[in-house]
Amino acid sequence: MHRTMHPFDSAIALAPGASTGRFSGSTTPAYANMVGPFGGTTAATLLNAALQHPQRIGEPIALTVNFASALAEGGFEIEARPMRTNRSTQHWTIELVQAGEVAATATAVFALRRETWSMPEASAPAAPPEPERVPRPSLVGRPAWVSRYDMRFVEGDLPARFDGELQRDSRSTLWVRDEPPRPLDFASLAALADCFFPRVFLRRRKVVPIGTVSLTTYFHADAAMLAEQGENHVLGSVRAVNFRNGYFDHSGEVWSSRRELLASTHQVVYYRE
Repeated sequence: MHRTMHPFDSAIALAPGASTGRFSGSTTPAYANMVGPFGGTTAATLLNAALQHPQRIGEPIALTVNFASALAEGGFEIEARPMRTNRSTQHWTIELVQAGEVAATATAVFALRRETWSMPEASAPAAPPEPERVPRPSLVGRPAWVSRYDMRFVEGDLPARFDGELQRDSRSTLWVRDEPPRPLDFASLAALADCFFPRVFLRRRKVVPIGTVSLTTYFHADAAMLAEQGENHVLGSVRAVNFRNGYFDHSGEVWSSRRELLASTHQVVYYRE
């Protein structure tokens, strides 16, 4: 039976190029943001190039994406290069070029995990155990990419009105998954790590021009944990760390439906008055 490709898989799809490690892809309107595509799909596409590389070993444990410019609608080229491979780790550089100019670069680390002593120190935030009982917010006025996720905010949705009133903090907790539902994997987890709205919008209740400069995600899950998660909602938690002179950063976590830490993330964002 023919099955239509999930919108996310279409967004990160790559065609092999003329040489090993080279790929071509294209943006899709389903994940459009205010300017260019949703950064999470860009990060996932860069990771996907390494995941598809024939020399890849292990699974991703770290991904850092630096956004040199906003992507335009249309095609792009990616080159993924394994810079060094050790017995258990592999280090990557990945470059995305559009219209002859670098639009994004990334570094990634893959590893062959082994069972050792393990103990989480962070704890999952409080949230109702059944995501379906948390109402979904209206999508009116929100970018296209938001409709590609089933977001259910326990706290910290975008304000009902942007009145410029300074808030005490910008914390958010939400249940979230792909829409339509899709089994979780490393690429979709990389995208989910960027699903948190700009903290400056919440803290100031004011919409200002913003752009992510650098996004780092650490993957604590392995493939088996992601397979157990399946299509269930994950629990996201995020807070800003500092706002200063045109840049702010935030720190976030992504937890499984069983309260296992899947990923942690940190990003720095440019904002303008």
